[in-house]
Amino acid sequence: MDIVRTIAELRLALAGTGRASFVPTMGNLHEGHLTLVRLAAQLGAPVVSSIFVNRLQFAPSEDFDTYPRTFERDCALLEGAGCDLVFAPPEGELYPQPQTYTVQPAGALANILEGQFRPGFFTGVCTVVLKLLNCVGPCSAIFGKKDYQQLLVIREMVRQFALPVEIVAGETERAADGLALSSRNAYLSAAQRIEAPALAAELRRIAAAVQGGASDWSELEAGAMRALQDRGWRPDYVAIRRQSDLGAPSASGKPSRDEPLVVLGAGMLGTTRLIDNREIPPTA
Repeated sequence: MDIVRTIAELRLALAGTGRASFVPTMGNLHEGHLTLVRLAAQLGAPVVSSIFVNRLQFAPSEDFDTYPRTFERDCALLEGAGCDLVFAPPEGELYPQPQTYTVQPAGALANILEGQFRPGFFTGVCTVVLKLLNCVGPCSAIFGKKDYQQLLVIREMVRQFALPVEIVAGETERAADGLALSSRNAYLSAAQRIEAPALAAELRRIAAAVQGGASDWSELEAGAMRALQDRGWRPDYVAIRRQSDLGAPSASGKPSRDEPLVVLGAGMLGTTRLIDNREIPPTA
């Protein structure tokens, strides 16, 4: 596996190899990332992964400076998962001057849920992803469903800019107790790690209730918020939305089960913010 640090080295390394499958990461890898790399390897193209902690998607109060950097370990894991090339630019390579040109995603999708609680987050994500796609020039790029809203925002960006890349979704990897794998899980104390699967459990409960015919979806959402608060969480949202665009399932206030839904949740457990989701297939 090769490691390159500059855009010029990246393009030289990819010259003549055909278009790649691309897995962008911020490092501090876990099995969820490696599953995406293995999925990319199944697509029949060279696999490129990036390791870059993107300052643009962190708010001033967030953990950019303390975000774990585990480069040597990450490279060993990537090589074992079938990665062919790692692009690990220093910040000055990807942002040689202040990034005053940015991608502003549509507010209808980007300013709700995560965007409401992390203003500017998706602008930072879209800007770096567009830049990385331009650097790598892949035929496909793989993103995990754990970051469900991010996946939809990036898909819409690619569609609206007519970028010649297929966005491939990878399923969420979970620990045995149901906790969605995340780099930020490492911030949890031992007691918090035991409590952390409660978010996934609430989302599973809601998904099962909707599939079972429950009609008061607002009460399901509010009940999950109360349950998490009672357990010591500070939940930001629990919401049942359409899979297609994260819009409310029905403008009339009456639930509609004729399209795929997803229930999403996020909240603080101690000082660690966790997110998760569960897809709900349409009623047959």
